[in-house]
Amino acid sequence: MTQPSSNNHQTPIPCRVVVLISGSGSNLQTLIDGQQQGMLPISIEGVISNKLDVYGLQRAEQAHIPSQVVNHRDYDDRESFDAALANTINQYQPDLVVLAGFMRILTGDFVRQYQGRMLNIHPSLLPKYQGLHTHQRAIDAGDTQHGVTVHFVTEELDGGPNVIQAVVPIISNDTADSLATRVQTQEHIIYPMAVKWFAAQRLQLKDHHVIFDDEPLPTHGHQIHNN
Repeated sequence: MTQPSSNNHQTPIPCRVVVLISGSGSNLQTLIDGQQQGMLPISIEGVISNKLDVYGLQRAEQAHIPSQVVNHRDYDDRESFDAALANTINQYQPDLVVLAGFMRILTGDFVRQYQGRMLNIHPSLLPKYQGLHTHQRAIDAGDTQHGVTVHFVTEELDGGPNVIQAVVPIISNDTADSLATRVQTQEHIIYPMAVKWFAAQRLQLKDHHVIFDDEPLPTHGHQIHNN
């Protein structure tokens, strides 16, 4: 991601990113904004959705970013869908694959292709509440705090090593919707941070541990606490 310039200084080449979506693409938009504002040293080469007619595809079009649909309904099984998805991703030769509300469970073969260069965001303080309906589950459990995690993707669903978490307090009258709104605000802060770290080569996955600035992170990753 770097190349020598004529004055012998290293001129950064933007990190090539492909974003996978299944819906409105609000996290995609934060990455588009960061790229356009010069805050993120990335180049979003392509946006791929597994669903037709989702708003995230319009966001890509408005930003003049190539987009494609690989509709999972067109494939008989996960393996054939994942093979087609990988072929589409690889057309863009990405340095990083970003899952931004991508609602498909990926096969081990697919994940291994992108080991160490695929990030996901999940609306809980992983390892708590893997899977769906995380906000209601946290409320039902009587938790006092909830949040969101960016993690490297491994073969375990929502189980890869954590990069960064934002901790959000649960207040007495919270509903799943009100909690989700506050969590999503934090998503839009921490996902660009993690992508920026990766693009700046400060972040890597090594032997199933997250290394940040050449030092291993604790299990929960970086944590940001919100009052």
